[in-house]
Amino acid sequence: MKWTNDRSENVDDRRGSGGGGGMLVGGGLGTLIIAAIIFFLGGDPSAILSSGIGSSSQQTEQRDLSADELKVREFVQMITGLTEKTWAKIFQENGMQYTPPKVVLFENATQSGCGAAQAAMGPFYCPADQTIYMDMSFFQELQQRFGAQVTEFSIAYVMAHEIGHHVQTLLGTTQKVNQLRSSGRYSEAEMNRVSVATELQADFYAGVWAKQTDNREKILEPGDIESAMSAAEAVGDDNIQKRSQGYINQEGFTHGSSAQRKEWFMKGYNTGDIRQGDTFNALLR
Repeated sequence: MKWTNDRSENVDDRRGSGGGGGMLVGGGLGTLIIAAIIFFLGGDPSAILSSGIGSSSQQTEQRDLSADELKVREFVQMITGLTEKTWAKIFQENGMQYTPPKVVLFENATQSGCGAAQAAMGPFYCPADQTIYMDMSFFQELQQRFGAQVTEFSIAYVMAHEIGHHVQTLLGTTQKVNQLRSSGRYSEAEMNRVSVATELQADFYAGVWAKQTDNREKILEPGDIESAMSAAEAVGDDNIQKRSQGYINQEGFTHGSSAQRKEWFMKGYNTGDIRQGDTFNALLR
């Protein structure tokens, strides 16, 4: 992936600053459920975050960031800047104004608008404070545990997916899904299908971002799209279920299969058109 000179001021790097947070604890079936949730990409983790699971305090000492960590910050600032530029253009073309999210880099634990954020949860978007939280150790887990090919662009894909959830909040999709969930009129299986549609739309938006950004900045290099597809495949529900519990239960899908995640990212990438991303009608009719 080629770097650009874009840098966003909306990145808050909390690494090395010290602080405390809780550690996830659990056992048996609960552990499998939590593991399945926390290693997925995206979604609103407020139900897990605010549940008080694990309240033991862990303090980290203040320290200086290494040269590699500073480079990571620079990369995240660049990707965030590229998303701001692309989505501002897309929104303007559709008669709207884009408000960018904040991005927080942390290690171990920090506080979010959805509760205590922990490293084991992986990157997530919190609608309450319109902020993306990322502990970069997630990408080691993605490679070592789930077999993904981790490159700069696969990290960009993960960030673009999370920013896709921010786009959903700006467009009112997140609020509509929350209303359906709180109405109590739908079964768990039905809400799981809504969740899948929500996550696949975020993948689609990530593909739209990749296409439009590359058209403008020429950021993609050979192998970049393949590495994004490797990450999408690694976090498919079927792949995670098979690795964590040994079998696949489609009714339990909340983010989509590996094939679906790749399909919708590529649809966004191939069309570059935000209007082609109605996953809800495609999956729920």
